[in-house]
Amino acid sequence: MTPPSDDGKTMSEPVGQWGQRGFVLWLTGLSGSGKTTLAKLFEQELRAQGIRIERLDGDVVRQSLTADLGFSKEDRDKNIQRVTFVAKLLSRNDVGVVASFISPYRTTRDWVRSEVTNFIEVFVECSLEECIRRDVKGLYAKALAGEIPEFTGVSDPYEAPVNAEITVNTAEESIEESFAKIMGYLREMGYVPVPEVIG
Repeated sequence: MTPPSDDGKTMSEPVGQWGQRGFVLWLTGLSGSGKTTLAKLFEQELRAQGIRIERLDGDVVRQSLTADLGFSKEDRDKNIQRVTFVAKLLSRNDVGVVASFISPYRTTRDWVRSEVTNFIEVFVECSLEECIRRDVKGLYAKALAGEIPEFTGVSDPYEAPVNAEITVNTAEESIEESFAKIMGYLREMGYVPVPEVIG
């Protein structure tokens, strides 16, 4: 007998009318680490496979769902709480969610894990130096000059995951390598189908 997952659904049997299990792939890391790039790749690839998927991205969400919030710890927590509510509704209805948020605090990410269906934490690791080098918006330069208060990695801490399901390092791996590592996990756990080998 196949053991049930943490939401009571088995790992191998089709679930729901759409034949897939809901999950939340949560990409966390510094600004510029590659979270959004990876999230867009997953959205494109999983849609192409016919998987019901929605992408929640920090910058996009702040233009609509959380436009009224700033960047204090309290507002960041509220931002994640609202996003989590959306992810919870989607994942419990067998929709896959790809969420890319700095989400710098461990306690907040642990709370998200407790709220949604099949939470998968992905630590998108990248050195601060490399993130600064990639910063086309100049945000790090402004933060280092004191123009942006409470900026994660500069004047506000980032608490790296301790037991993330997956860790990729975009300073040492290509985006394709990081993508393949995450996709391999999703296939191994039965969230997305393994491609059939012909011949």
